[in-house]
Amino acid sequence: QVQLVESGGGSVQAGGSLRLSCIVPEYTFSNSYCLAWFRQAPGNHREGVAAIDKDGTAKYADSVKGRFTISKDSAENILYLQMDSLKPEDTDMYYCAADCADIEVAVTAINPLFNYWGQGTQVTVSS
Repeated sequence: QVQLVESGGGSVQAGGSLRLSCIVPEYTFSNSYCLAWFRQAPGNHREGVAAIDKDGTAKYADSVKGRFTISKDSAENILYLQMDSLKPEDTDMYYCAADCADIEVAVTAINPLFNYWGQGTQVTVSS
């Protein structure tokens, strides 16, 4: 069973920052064309937030463009999401995901598909 482990969530005021981290199993990290972050609240559809491919090319949802930055550490098999200028509407459960087929689709499709994802980390932004 592939296990991705997120950390770094928390509660911040609007305008603040958080940095999410995700430890990805080495085999999954190395063999995934695409790694991504998505957010989803219970009962809501999944929303791709950011995705990065093997070459380091990144794509972002329009709602977070210019505020969030996805990056990865290939030596440590860690995926990051730097979130700045946070807004109350960013409040959600955030998940890291692996093995997506296309970084553009990962951030534009409704309920994008991923083969693996973690347990999630809660981000709460107060106004």
